[in-house]
Amino acid sequence: MSAPTADGIAQIGFGYWGPNLSRNLAAHAAGRWRHLVDLSPERRDKAASLYPQINVTEDLDKVLADETVGAVIVSTPAASHASLARKALDAGKHVFVEKPLALTTADAVSVAEQADQAGLVLMVGHTFEFVPAVRKMKEIIIDAGDIGDVLYIHSQRLNLGRIQSDINAFWSIGPHDVSIANYLTGSNPEWVSARGARYLNETVEDVTFVTVGYPGGILAHMHVSWLDPSKTRKTTVVGKDKMLVYDDIDADAKLKVYDKGADRLDADSYGAYQYRLRDGEMHVPRLEMVEPLATELKHFLECTVTASVRVRTAGTAPAWWPYSKPPTSP
Repeated sequence: MSAPTADGIAQIGFGYWGPNLSRNLAAHAAGRWRHLVDLSPERRDKAASLYPQINVTEDLDKVLADETVGAVIVSTPAASHASLARKALDAGKHVFVEKPLALTTADAVSVAEQADQAGLVLMVGHTFEFVPAVRKMKEIIIDAGDIGDVLYIHSQRLNLGRIQSDINAFWSIGPHDVSIANYLTGSNPEWVSARGARYLNETVEDVTFVTVGYPGGILAHMHVSWLDPSKTRKTTVVGKDKMLVYDDIDADAKLKVYDKGADRLDADSYGAYQYRLRDGEMHVPRLEMVEPLATELKHFLECTVTASVRVRTAGTAPAWWPYSKPPTSP
């Protein structure tokens, strides 16, 4: 199947995250945005009042049959992502799907392989890979190598709410931390260990603790919960020479670089090592003032226009992430 040449865009879903996508489509792709599909009459009415120039409908099949549409954006409940992505790919459309791509490995691989075989762009909405602070971290870690070898990553994504019943806390918000860790290490996980607990709902976990192992002995530990007294959105990267702290809640200093570390000295006469602690200055890098979602959507739309290569995020993220099939699991 050849890549579609039509430049029209259709959006599926106007629920929790859909309005943010619509706002950016209206701002950055107004001439290309043609349709918005949602099953809820109330949400359709709201969308039609905000965007009267758009065809707002519940008829997905008719929208997918529109030959002027070349790309589809999926923003629906997570359980429907894989099936809707397949349906759009079957119709010959490029697809942007909000995270997670699917709720099983088999579905994720199947959708990615379908896009790969069809020569279509498939992009997963890992918005934090487009956050200026995260991109600056990647620049400091990988491009410049300023912090030395990465030792471990610790992330916390906590809040009291938004509590869901169809997917657990990690499926809901944990993919952000996985994408950040993959992006910063530039590699695929080698192993994963996860534990969760159900306190509010008998079917889904409210709190999870996930540890991921990367090549070179790098550990990433992710604490995710929607049952916590304080809202926390923090990622700490500990390197051999320096340390980074990205705090998304801190409006004044989202990213801090600490000149801190521990240097191992020569062993003494008994073979015991001594350590010298470094406690240098803290630096706050200057960051761009851009909306990550706008940058992410622009990237996807540019890829649908060129469509000569698969969509990929900037930098040294794994070659298959987030659009092509992953390596075979061990």
